Amino acid sequence: MVQLIVGNKGKGKTKHLLDKVNKEIRTAAGNIVYLDKSTKHMYELNNRVRLIDVSQYMIRNNSEFVGFISGIISQDHDLQQMYLDSFLKIARVNDSNVKETIAELDQIGKKFEVDFVISISIDEVAVPEEYKENIIISL
Repeated sequence: MVQLIVGNKGKGKTKHLLDKVNKEIRTAAGNIVYLDKSTKHMYELNNRVRLIDVSQYMIRNNSEFVGFISGIISQDHDLQQMYLDSFLKIARVNDSNVKETIAELDQIGKKFEVDFVISISIDEVAVPEEYKENIIISL
């Protein structure tokens, strides 16, 4: 399943994402991974959450990002949730392929039973219609 936290840049999406991941880790049966564009939030995350700084990996487009996600999942059979902060930046997504990339993550999540929580810097009205019901927070 894919859940979305949406809002324009600077509205506080990361704070909500961090609060959610730190709350979920308390009761999680499996592992949780947090992907970000830097290690800036390392000390705000529970130490049981694995932080991955995506900028360290030479991802050039959304297809490579989806492959990167698949690689993470293939290495951790206990993976339960993935939190993606700054989605447009880390996934190398633009307006023309945001819908396609979210759809691919949704398929991967269903196949491997991994939930995705995505922080994305777009207004709720710009979210593709089929994913509006997946919005958990709109800022």
